[in-house]
Amino acid sequence: MTVLSVNVNKIATLRNARGGNVPNLIKVAQDIERFGGQGITIHPRPDERHIRYQDARDLKKIVTTELNIEGNPIDSFVQLVDEVQPHQVTLVPDAPDAITSSAGWDTIEHNSYLSEIVKHFKNQGIRTSIFVDPVIEMIEGAAKTGVDRIELYTEEYAVQFSKGNPEKGVQPYRDAALKAHELGLGINAGHDLSLENIKYFKENVPNLIEVSIGHALISESIYLGLENVVNMYKSRLA
Repeated sequence: MTVLSVNVNKIATLRNARGGNVPNLIKVAQDIERFGGQGITIHPRPDERHIRYQDARDLKKIVTTELNIEGNPIDSFVQLVDEVQPHQVTLVPDAPDAITSSAGWDTIEHNSYLSEIVKHFKNQGIRTSIFVDPVIEMIEGAAKTGVDRIELYTEEYAVQFSKGNPEKGVQPYRDAALKAHELGLGINAGHDLSLENIKYFKENVPNLIEVSIGHALISESIYLGLENVVNMYKSRLA
């Protein structure tokens, strides 16, 4: 079974819209685990417009499955990860003002930099992952950094799936996953995966260890309920 890690950024966005603590991010994370979620993902950004750095500290105290912190490894992010010591850190090349992730790392151009960051976190026993596009050269570059896993950026798959071209959409991810496995890398995936497209992706991308899903899952939960949606994803990932 592929592990489902739920990104709770949208819960923080809703909370921050009114101030106060409704919905309660910590309670939601606990409920997700209680409903069967196998991990909690957060992506704090420098302006803390959704997940706040304090949220990361608070979540580490209560998450009993796996805490995955995503972000661009600027100094403040590195310091936060050093302090919180999550189970996994995922390196994402976001600009400070990015609305959401829009591309993977160029692991060739930034290989030296990524290698230093990966070594820093792995020396602390934190599993590391690099966010990449499904491009063979980028997979090979990631492997050279010594990283544990890659996270495949799946927006293009979602776009092609919505256009009725699932095979065209999934083929680069299948090839990337095969190359990653050959190079000894674990395979995660995330971005725009949904109840509609997740089953096909899971069935056609080999050796998929973990998916991180937030926006679609929280949006679907408005109609179907959070507990129901978590288990619908798990059934598609089985």
